[in-house]
Amino acid sequence: MYGDISGYQSSRGGGGTGRRRPQITGTADFYRRLPSEMKESTKIGIYMSFLALFIMIVLFLFETYAFLHRSINSNVAIDVNAEQLLRVNFNVTLYDVHCDFIEVGVWDTLGTNLQNVTKDIHKWNLNAGGSVEKFHGRNREQKQISHEHHSPQELAELKQKIDEGFLSAVDLTSDNIEDFHSKNDLVFIDYFAPWCVWCQRLAPTWEQFAQVANWQHLDVGIGKVDCVAHGDLCKEERIMAFPTLRWYQEGKAVMPDYEGDRTVGSFLEFVKKKIDAYEDDGYDDEDEEEHHPGCLVAGHLLVNRVPSHIHMEAKSVNQQLNSMMTNLTHRINDFSFGTPDGLFMSQLLHILPFADAIPEAEKRSNPLKDKFYPTYHFHQAFHHHMKVVSTHVPFLFSSSLVYQVLAESQLVMYEEMEIPEIKFIWDMSPMSVYLEEEDRHWYDYVTSLFAIIGGTYTTLGLINKLMLKIFKPKAY
Repeated sequence: MYGDISGYQSSRGGGGTGRRRPQITGTADFYRRLPSEMKESTKIGIYMSFLALFIMIVLFLFETYAFLHRSINSNVAIDVNAEQLLRVNFNVTLYDVHCDFIEVGVWDTLGTNLQNVTKDIHKWNLNAGGSVEKFHGRNREQKQISHEHHSPQELAELKQKIDEGFLSAVDLTSDNIEDFHSKNDLVFIDYFAPWCVWCQRLAPTWEQFAQVANWQHLDVGIGKVDCVAHGDLCKEERIMAFPTLRWYQEGKAVMPDYEGDRTVGSFLEFVKKKIDAYEDDGYDDEDEEEHHPGCLVAGHLLVNRVPSHIHMEAKSVNQQLNSMMTNLTHRINDFSFGTPDGLFMSQLLHILPFADAIPEAEKRSNPLKDKFYPTYHFHQAFHHHMKVVSTHVPFLFSSSLVYQVLAESQLVMYEEMEIPEIKFIWDMSPMSVYLEEEDRHWYDYVTSLFAIIGGTYTTLGLINKLMLKIFKPKAY
């Protein structure tokens, strides 16, 4: 590799042996080669040459792929996020609770306790198949209704009539309700519970209304059902709140239930309109509005960045919920944290090619998505516990904030008279994850290519020489 510097020529003419000077045209050649007549080709050498070429190409492709696809390193440090508010996004389908009864509330450790949050929350009614049927409206404050006021004398007279058995509203049971429907094409029934305050307040009004309807000879049957004494009948009718005032035509319930004022005048006005409509058009099964208690609740909330929870429960300001019929089976279509930009970035983590280098453990932005949580018995509800971790993800020339979530769900049992509620409970991690791309310089790539070529050539050359010594016959 390093040749001799040879040849001194005489500086004097006639070939004397005087002073000699060096000649630089020696053999200082790094890439000397042998004459072709001194080279010998062998089959083993040919095979090894093709093998060397194949290995070089394969290693070249792998090295190029590794250079183009950068790796991601994750570091954990104290969270320095200075934002005071955290955006919570949710989309939950409740299959057995009416939209009118669903209330969304927020609680946190700073003392915030908001009931029935109405801003940025919308509801959709479901059909019998559990799919969205129509838009119910924004979550709004439930309307306060008017009640009839009775004097002590009227209440005393009502009590006397009850004691004597003279009632205008018919007591209905599982044994006589079908007969009652067969005798009356139009029926108006009050489903109540004796312990319900609203039912106690309605009782004298309902009796007075039934009495006036009889005096005016209105063609309607007025009845009432004690849901404590006849719980099976109320379960069959899916009575979820007390009192429930339900209208029937030809033995079939007409939805939605009555939700107007609870005064004699309001009841009479409602009944007369129903009678006129029935006499004009009759009753057609095809005109019956499909009704199902399911509801989809979706929206977002801005909450303090402290341990908090969102609860969804069945509640009414004018009725008392029937805990025996509160079924909180639900599906979480979405429950995530962060702004729309952060949510968009979290979606890109599952799409963009460069995100393949990010471990799956760093992509848990929505672990509860599309999960179904059934409750097969009453007095049960799921509580979802989450740990929220701020994660900074490199994208283009900046860093995007994504919230990772670790979630666990637990089925909680409630007391018989308690109304179950779905809870989403979370806590902010004090640590934050920083994802960084591992930079690789171009000269590292070039150096690796030279190492591949030289290393492959040298290694297989040594193997070739060894195989020639073993398999080539010796000359004698």
